[in-house]
Amino acid sequence: MRTLSTDEVLINVTPMESRVALIENGVVQELFIERTAKRGLVGNIYRGKVVRVLPGMQAAFIDIGLERTAFLHINEVRIAPKGLRPQTIQECMHDGMSVTVQVMKDMMGSKGARLTMDLSIPSRYLVYMPYSDQIGVSQKIEDEPERERLKQWIRRLRETSPDELGGGFIIRTVAEGAHDAELDHDMAFLLKLWRHVRERAIYTNGPALIYEELPLSLRTLRDIVGASVLKVLIDSRETYAKAIEFVREFVPGLESRLEHYPGERPLFDLYNVEDDLQKALQRKVLLKSGGYLIIDQTEAMTTVDVNTGSFVGSRNLEDTVFKTNLEATHAIARHLRLRNLGGIIILDFIDMQEEDHRSQVLRSLEKMLSRDHAKTKITQVSELGLVEMTRKRTRESLEHLLCESCPTCAGRGTVKTAETVCFEIFREILREARAYDAAHGYSVVANQRVIDRLLGEESAAVADLEHFVGKPIRFQVEAMYHQEQYDVVLL
Repeated sequence: MRTLSTDEVLINVTPMESRVALIENGVVQELFIERTAKRGLVGNIYRGKVVRVLPGMQAAFIDIGLERTAFLHINEVRIAPKGLRPQTIQECMHDGMSVTVQVMKDMMGSKGARLTMDLSIPSRYLVYMPYSDQIGVSQKIEDEPERERLKQWIRRLRETSPDELGGGFIIRTVAEGAHDAELDHDMAFLLKLWRHVRERAIYTNGPALIYEELPLSLRTLRDIVGASVLKVLIDSRETYAKAIEFVREFVPGLESRLEHYPGERPLFDLYNVEDDLQKALQRKVLLKSGGYLIIDQTEAMTTVDVNTGSFVGSRNLEDTVFKTNLEATHAIARHLRLRNLGGIIILDFIDMQEEDHRSQVLRSLEKMLSRDHAKTKITQVSELGLVEMTRKRTRESLEHLLCESCPTCAGRGTVKTAETVCFEIFREILREARAYDAAHGYSVVANQRVIDRLLGEESAAVADLEHFVGKPIRFQVEAMYHQEQYDVVLL
C-alpha cells in the first residue's frame, strides 16, 4: 500500500475482523478487509525449507508452515549476503535446504503464496532492502530539488556509516518534506529491526515465521495516511490507544488527525460504506445517466461490459455512446479499486465511430487510473471498442475474500431449468427400467419447482412414460433439494 490522495480514512475494528475505507470527496474509493483468523501474509518473512526443486520451471516449492507450499521462482532468488543472482535454480537450491524468504503475493484460490528472497522491510518513510545497493525515490515525488535532497541524505549517511548501512533504500512518497531528524529516526528503526530479523534467521531452521507485518489498522497509518488526509476515525477504543502509541513513536505529526468515534450508529453506516460494499459484490453497476456496467470475474481474467441501458442522450446515437463510455471510465476506475480486481482486465466499451471520441475515452480512463495505488497498464481502444489492461494483484479481490462458489451452480452463475431437470428424470427412469425390475414402480424425489412441472406441463409426458415402462411413477417434494438435485427410487 502507498500513499493515496484521500480526504478521510475510516477504521472499523471488531474481534473478528478489521476494515478500512478510504473516502475521497465523500465517496468510498477503496476497501481493505483483514480477518483476524486469516490475516494477510504479504510482507511476512519466514525461514522455510525447500521441499521440491523444479528445473523445468526454474522454481522451487518451499514449506513455510502453511497449508500449501509456497512458490519461489529463479527471478526472485538472491544468494545472501552479497545478494548475487544465480543462473539456474539447481545451483542454489536442493531438497531440505533452509532459506529466508518473504511473501510477495498471498495465497489465492488453489495457488500457494508467491515468495521472494529480495527481502524488503518498510517503515514510515523508507523501505530497506538488505540485499540491494539501489537508492530509489518514489515517482510520485515530482519536485526535482526534493528528490535530490532525499538522495543526498541517504548518500551522506552511507558515507558516515558505510558498514552499518549496507543495502539499498527506497524513499517513499510520504517522505516528501520530512525533516532529517524524522528520516534519521526511521533509518535507525529499520536497521535495528533488520538486525533482529537476521539474528532470528541464523538461529531458526524452519519452517517458521521470523517477522510479521503490522496489523491492518497500523499498516494503514504507516502506508496510507499522508498529508492530504484530513482525519482518521477509529471506532475501537483499544485500537485507537494502540494507534496513538504507534504514531507517537513513528509518525508524530499524525496524532492530531486521529479521532476515536464513540457514536452509537456504526461508523461504516454513517458514511454509507456498507451499502457500497454490497454494491461492490454485484455484477451490475448502475451509471447516473441510465447506462450500466456488467462486471464478471473469472479465474483467467475480469471482463467489464459497458451498456447504454435507458440512456438515450440528447442529440444522436454517437453522442449517447460517447457520453456513456466517458461516464463508464469513472465507474470502472473506481470499481477496480473498490473490488481490488487484478490481473488481465478486458473493457468492452460501446463501439464508437469517431476516432476523437475513442481518444477522449482512453485519456479519461488513464486519468482516472492515475489515482490508483496499484500499477496499471492499458492499451489503445480497438475498432471493436475493447481495451486490454492489467492491474497489479498482491491480495485477493473483495469477491474472493467475502464470497464462495455457489453450492447449487458450482460457480457457473446459472442453474438448469426445471424443464431440463424433468427431461433428465425421464431419461433416468428409462435407464432404471432397462436395468432393474421395479416391482411397485418408481418414486421421484425432487425440488418443489421440478415436481410442480412434472405434475403440470409435463403430466402428459409422465402418463406416456408410465405406459411405456408399465409401472406407476410417484412424486415427492424435498424442500432441502436445490433445483438440479433429484433421486429416482425403485419401489
